[in-house]
Amino acid sequence: MTYNFDPERWLENERLRLEQRRRAGELSEEAAARAAEELERRYEAMLARLDGTFPVGRQRTPGPLVPPKPRP
Repeated sequence: MTYNFDPERWLENERLRLEQRRRAGELSEEAAARAAEELERRYEAMLARLDGTFPVGRQRTPGPLVPPKPRP
């Protein structure tokens, strides 16, 4: 699977959106600052999820793949 999401671009777009809302008077300076802090927190959490490593290829857990047949 191709993963074309750019977290830095997402962050920049969200910052610009907050600035536009502040300039339009939808957010006060204080509300914009709180929203920017929350945005940074969300960004850091997103990076933590995206930076994980994932096994590729055949992965099996030990043990039988089919349930054992009942004994008579």
